[in-house]
Amino acid sequence: TFAYPAWFIVLCVALGAAVSSLLYYRDRTFADRPAWLRYSMAALRFVAVTLIAILLLSPLLKSLTNETRKPIVVLAQDASESIALEWATGEDSSRYNAALQDLSASLSDAYELHTYSFGEAVREGLPQQYPDKSSNLSDLLSELYDRYTQQNLGAVIIATDGIYNQGSNPIYSGTRLTAPVFTVALGDTTQRKDLVLRRVFHNKIAYLGDRFTVQADISAINCAGSSTRLRVSRISNGRATQVAEYPVSITSNDFFTTQEITLAADVMGVQQYRLALTGVPGEETRLNNAKDIFVDVLDARQKILIYAHSPHPDLGAIRKSLEGNRNYQITVAYAGDAINVAEYDMAVLHQLPSRTGGSADAVLRALAARNTPRLYVVGSATDLGQLSSTQPLLSVSGGASAGNEVQAVVDPTFGLFSLESDLVSALPKYPPLIAPFGKYSAAPDADILLTQKIGAVATDYPLLLFGETNNVRIGVLAAEGIWKWRLFDYLQRNSHEQFDGLMSKVIQYVSLKEDKRKFRISVAKNLFAENEPIQLDAELYNDSYELVNDPDVSLTITDAEGKDYTYTFNKTLNGYTLNAGYLPVGSYTYRGTTAYNGETLSNSGRFSVSPVQLEIYETTADHALLRVLAERYGGRMVYADQLAELPDLLDAQGDVKPVLYSTLKTRPAINFKWLFFALMAMLGGEWFARRYNGGY
Repeated sequence: TFAYPAWFIVLCVALGAAVSSLLYYRDRTFADRPAWLRYSMAALRFVAVTLIAILLLSPLLKSLTNETRKPIVVLAQDASESIALEWATGEDSSRYNAALQDLSASLSDAYELHTYSFGEAVREGLPQQYPDKSSNLSDLLSELYDRYTQQNLGAVIIATDGIYNQGSNPIYSGTRLTAPVFTVALGDTTQRKDLVLRRVFHNKIAYLGDRFTVQADISAINCAGSSTRLRVSRISNGRATQVAEYPVSITSNDFFTTQEITLAADVMGVQQYRLALTGVPGEETRLNNAKDIFVDVLDARQKILIYAHSPHPDLGAIRKSLEGNRNYQITVAYAGDAINVAEYDMAVLHQLPSRTGGSADAVLRALAARNTPRLYVVGSATDLGQLSSTQPLLSVSGGASAGNEVQAVVDPTFGLFSLESDLVSALPKYPPLIAPFGKYSAAPDADILLTQKIGAVATDYPLLLFGETNNVRIGVLAAEGIWKWRLFDYLQRNSHEQFDGLMSKVIQYVSLKEDKRKFRISVAKNLFAENEPIQLDAELYNDSYELVNDPDVSLTITDAEGKDYTYTFNKTLNGYTLNAGYLPVGSYTYRGTTAYNGETLSNSGRFSVSPVQLEIYETTADHALLRVLAERYGGRMVYADQLAELPDLLDAQGDVKPVLYSTLKTRPAINFKWLFFALMAMLGGEWFARRYNGGY
């Protein structure tokens, strides 16, 4: 086709003839040459000029291409462990795999065959082994719908036992394939004699010193009249120690019961427990009689030392208030007692340092040296001069042994943490405390929560204030007698809720330590499933606490037997990351090291890998589901020994047909490179002939 009227071609031909005639009609240059030479050169010039003129008309060339494509047939094989469990020997597996390969070859001749395996995920290709720890049929259907919804999908063949333990019921998955689905029923639907520890429900985290509950679902098929025992053991370093045992009597052939188990979280870290049922005579398999669980026991409790000059009612009030919080472990000691300060996360120092002796000085120095957070409670025995040198927040000058009765007033500008409005309005009504007489001076960077009201005069003297020194949080309560606050709270409200809430917030703020480590490794979680990759991240900080990742970071993971796995972290934008892959079931420790600015830095931790045992707890094939699934999509269900019949069934289906695709392409003729070279050849050939024979 042309962009101009087709009769313009006549003009192009005329132009070519005119140019050729002007050059050769009366030209006597080649009179002594053969006539065919002159005619040949004239013809070359005529064709070249005519083609160039025609190309100026912008001709378009249209081409129609027809392509016949075979229909797509998808063959998907279940690769989960439950399939392998059905074969008594490896010979059975080899025989089935050979039949599956024969089916694949037969279908490839007539169709465009796409093969997949599925279980935990959908993968291309047929499996040779069956290692997947779970089955997800609905995920397979969704994946096929996404991939082939706009293609000539002729049929889907799914070979499975119908057992699914992940995802939704495939019949109600909501995916609507347009092709018929043929199911190959594998496995055995016979309900054999079997005792199963079906499910175990438990918390993944427990706190040290607590007791936690585990619920075990026990079922039995065709085991009426038998009895078993549920044994609970703790696994440590590959050795099992029994911690509980429960008898179970099986009263029917379709038996189910739930056993509740209470265990003590008395060892810190990830603890492995094994729940196992003793077998009954004649049961099909005992692989599903046991299940391992992992519980991460955390020591979230903070150890708080209440260290006092001498016995005082305040000590009991503080201890009782904090003991209500299960995250605190309280120890009360007095000056002169032997104290290992390394054991404590925080210290409450009551009337220390004191004026009556230095028996507590060594402990006070050790607390300061270890940067232990501290809350000072000032009283009549406090050495005010030494107090000012021990902490920088508060100094009291001109103090005397006498004290003032002071009431608390909340400073509205305080912002480190919030107090409930009821407590803010109630504090000024609490009984007065006894504060040392003198002039109070707070550090400029101190945060004051409570100020003193002496009689009817509200002063700016601090009563309760907070601050930091050497990155350690410190608080000072500049008065004694808070035991009266706790009693008053109970008299007014019949509970200690307000007072305990105030003390909890004070202790929580002071005891919180900021993580100042320059090198840190974090694991995605403490407990991984065996089919999950181990993911770790690392951070490195310079002296200004800016993230850097210049040096390499190495990591060593060690299993319970002492075997080491070594890795090197990958660098990200300003940190490090590592995918350590899959590790066998067990407990592991890790240690990462790096060198930065001449200093060797390290960080360590632990995690565990738990088994995935979904496939062994349901071994009875569900052929009814496969039959319904095939009927829903217009296909049929066949058995494993009928694989060879599937090609004939597809032929008989009638709608698995090839599709003819026609493609029309339109391109400007001037874009064809061969035309350019043809014109160059014609013009070049004419020029060469004229030059060779004496022209030009």
